[in-house]
Amino acid sequence: MSPASSHALKHPPVTAPSEPAGAPSDFPELGVAIDRARRRGRGAQSNASGRYEAEARVAFDDGWQSLDELPPFKTSVAIDTSRKVITRNDSPDIGFDRSINPYRGCEHGCVYCFARPTHAYLGLSPGLDFESKLFVKPEAPSLLEKELAAPGYEPRMIAIGTNTDPYQPIERERKIMRGILEVLERAGHPVGIVTKSALVLRDIDILQRMAKRNLAKVAISVTSLDPKLARTMEPRASTPPKRLEALKQLSDAGIPTTVMVAPVIPALNDSEIERILDAAAHAGVKEAAYVLLRLPL
Repeated sequence: MSPASSHALKHPPVTAPSEPAGAPSDFPELGVAIDRARRRGRGAQSNASGRYEAEARVAFDDGWQSLDELPPFKTSVAIDTSRKVITRNDSPDIGFDRSINPYRGCEHGCVYCFARPTHAYLGLSPGLDFESKLFVKPEAPSLLEKELAAPGYEPRMIAIGTNTDPYQPIERERKIMRGILEVLERAGHPVGIVTKSALVLRDIDILQRMAKRNLAKVAISVTSLDPKLARTMEPRASTPPKRLEALKQLSDAGIPTTVMVAPVIPALNDSEIERILDAAAHAGVKEAAYVLLRLPL
């Protein structure tokens, strides 16, 4: 961004729910939509600064057409050097106590993603940064092997795909998720996967072997059967037909599958619930679940 086309504002303070937050008119530039050409193929419309930043930097037209010089948002990849890969939680509202996320950020770009605010902890935007500035954990398989072998470790189902999709496009070349599954198979450790990608079929060999030992289960989220609506909400995820075909192939291979109608967005896709369930049942799916839309903050 050229100096002529950026402006730093003091970020509005984070206030308690009982206090009146800063009125939108106080910060009119925050969250301003990015030009469509620059965000083509992305889900978010803006790239507002993270809520923990002292200042918010926004682009605006200074009269010199400097915004025309800004390049499109391209996916960049950085290395995440976390020393542990298993994340634990003790929430009574969540059906698992441990999870793995091979990546931070998600190129699928789902507009409704509840994980977007996590990018603010990295000093980045929950908007376009979340889907274009990705972090990979190349050491995840080796870290996992060490953690599973630690004295006192008690195996319970590990959830994968809870915060970002393990089969997002970058997985095709990085293969971190496959490495994790290889470790889990060797250890005889149970795993539950949630994804929106047909790329999960690449690992059907491992999943089939694990399923025979009652160690693997796969849930695929089908938010809408309308391809136009799905593309708008989930621009880089697999199309609805590909997700249903993935469910069929997984089911045919003897891998337990679940269709996730998630999220259910009132007045947008709630009318499709029965049709999605019918299509999934036709694909051989025996279980279904749903999640209502959650809008953080």
